[in-house]
Amino acid sequence: MYPGSVAALVPDRPAIVLAASGQRRTYAELDDRSARLAALLRDRGLRRGDTVLVLLGNDLRWAEVAWACWRRGLYLGAANRHLTAAELAPLLTEAAPRAIVTSEALAATVRTAVALAGLPHVPEVFSADGDYEDVLATAVRDPDLRETAGGRLLFSSGTTGRPKPFRVPPQDVHPDDVPVRSAGLMEALEFDDTGNVLLVPGPAYHAGPLGFLQSVHQLGGTVVLMERFDPEAALAAIERHGVTHSQWVPTMFVRMLRLPAAVRARYDLSSHRVAVHAAAPCPPDVKRAMLDWWGPIVHEYYGASEGYGRTTIGPHEWLAHPGSVGRAVDSTIHIADAAGRPLPAGEIGAVWFAKPGAALPVRAADGAADLGATPGWGTAGDLGRLDGDGYLHLTGRAGQTIISGGVNVYPREIEDVLALHPDVTDIAVLGVPDPDLGEQVRAVVVAAPDAVAGPELAATLIEYCRQRLAHFKCPRAVDFVDTLPRSDAGKVLLQDLRDRYRTVATA
Repeated sequence: MYPGSVAALVPDRPAIVLAASGQRRTYAELDDRSARLAALLRDRGLRRGDTVLVLLGNDLRWAEVAWACWRRGLYLGAANRHLTAAELAPLLTEAAPRAIVTSEALAATVRTAVALAGLPHVPEVFSADGDYEDVLATAVRDPDLRETAGGRLLFSSGTTGRPKPFRVPPQDVHPDDVPVRSAGLMEALEFDDTGNVLLVPGPAYHAGPLGFLQSVHQLGGTVVLMERFDPEAALAAIERHGVTHSQWVPTMFVRMLRLPAAVRARYDLSSHRVAVHAAAPCPPDVKRAMLDWWGPIVHEYYGASEGYGRTTIGPHEWLAHPGSVGRAVDSTIHIADAAGRPLPAGEIGAVWFAKPGAALPVRAADGAADLGATPGWGTAGDLGRLDGDGYLHLTGRAGQTIISGGVNVYPREIEDVLALHPDVTDIAVLGVPDPDLGEQVRAVVVAAPDAVAGPELAATLIEYCRQRLAHFKCPRAVDFVDTLPRSDAGKVLLQDLRDRYRTVATA
């Protein structure tokens, strides 16, 4: 289905709601507004395969711009609204949008970025809280408009460098005939067509929330967007809107777990059947705490936004394979060394996905292969291992491995240990230059509000690690900061941290 067919069945069902304000669009409104916007974009010269870029906070207009694109054969582009003009310009060069929908507050930044990008054509810029409504009010729905399914243009999170673009192309079929996006995942997460209500506390521009918006609307459900994440407000939203499903990143779990017990018990969460998390590693102790609180409803999936492959794991599976991100869905997982040679279960290497029907890699006599050049194969750059039952356990990213004294150290293992320490609010681990060891393991910590950041707490945290990990893995030093640089999706912006230490090292 798509909004047009859902509106014919349940026109007054909410399609999208803002959690705090309660503002909403019904399916009848979403169908009408997206159809009129699609006709308007056609009249402004946009043709199938052109791109509309959205730079907005969590706003009702995400749904209508998305479905205008997805019923007109356009690419829906989504970009981080927090970027500066200089950071946004190269993304505009990649996207080459013919129209941009943004906010009045960001309009000047967008126009500066457009000038810096030197685009061959100047895109039309609509301000969602400015001229957008006036322009849309003049648009007339065209019953003869040929509707074809649109595509998506997304950007990687850019945690270790500049965001990379990837496109999912439009299809020459009617949007009502497009299969439910990520149907296998949606089935595993118990979504159906009975009017599920999904809470999205993260940014709509991120691949996960945007993908779920499309899938939920194809099933005729309701998407509840939080204007901004707040741990207690998230619990209130579940109660207020009768949320059945929710989507999280692990840092949100940590913040909710730190709420006082009386606050956590204040809200009725009985409607809540499935909570799913992704985007960043979840420390096992955090997940156990969530399962103890919410019961066996916490699911997880892992996969690259680029669509190389995906894993899923349910709560009971996870308890049997703690720390795992699951088994492959609609793909196969291969663990390989740096030369592309396959590694046996239990050994750590690069995580590769092969899609159904993927080509077999051409291997040299020693088993080496260029997996990146093999059609149907892809990797997000993560490291991991498979256990004996085929469950994937991630250990970090290739670019984040610390080589200290010639030994590989995986930051995630240390972060998992410290994540729920009562004196730690946030944690990241990285390697910093060391003249003797090559790299030294360094923990960067946001101390809890009632903790005293300083040498005594640093020594406590190092000893806490040494009681749980081999000493060579443990931080040699702990730095305390007010905040860690994280994306809206909850990922540590590692490049920002590295740049800080590079600046210190060269000062």
